[in-house]
Amino acid sequence: MKTKILTIGRHPEILQTLLRLINQNPVWEGIGTIDEKEAVQLFLQGKYDLVLLGGGIEEEVETKLRAAFTQHNPAIVIIQHYGGGSGLLTGEIFEALAKKNKQEDY
Repeated sequence: MKTKILTIGRHPEILQTLLRLINQNPVWEGIGTIDEKEAVQLFLQGKYDLVLLGGGIEEEVETKLRAAFTQHNPAIVIIQHYGGGSGLLTGEIFEALAKKNKQEDY
């Protein structure tokens, strides 16, 4: 089963790059949006393992998104990605998933 990652960003080109990098990994499945209302709808309709917040999201919007996601799924892992290349992105995702797996083991 693939790890489902919801990605939210403000810049369409960067979002597409993030999704391409995520989907290059055969065990990850990424979907994304630049719209926070659509992000909440996607989250409520799907079962995601991880939420990736890209740069450019206003602090107030990020707070609302985090609240909506954790209200629906208190165990959801949400990470912030500010850029820095594919190696950094991959490392952030692996680290977040490792933390999630440790939490599930307890």
